[in-house]
Amino acid sequence: QVQLVESGGGLVQAGGSLRLSCAASGRTFSSYVMGWFRQAPGKEREFVAAISWNGRSIYYADSVKGRFTISRDNAKNTVSLQMNSLKPADTAVYYCAATTLFAPVQRPPTYDYWGQGTQVTVSS
Repeated sequence: QVQLVESGGGLVQAGGSLRLSCAASGRTFSSYVMGWFRQAPGKEREFVAAISWNGRSIYYADSVKGRFTISRDNAKNTVSLQMNSLKPADTAVYYCAATTLFAPVQRPPTYDYWGQGTQVTVSS
């Protein structure tokens, strides 16, 4: 069982930056693939980024590639998402997720555990 708690969301102007963090409970954090997803009002939840258990494999959605950076600290049971050059289109609730499955990391059903989400609003 893993519990995930996101933090770091807020309101920022276009072009600005935010850093999201996700704190995980449990002793087996290092065995989980961690992902970030987002969901805007009226839209489906979409993949943002994912990182393997050891940090060696990293995946990004095309829409955030070059602007967002995912990282993890297994000693602190945390995963972070550094978001730069933010756009109004990045406005959404951002969710942290965890899975032990060897399955496509871009698909929400792959993930077993989800946080409650944190709101990111980018003004133009």
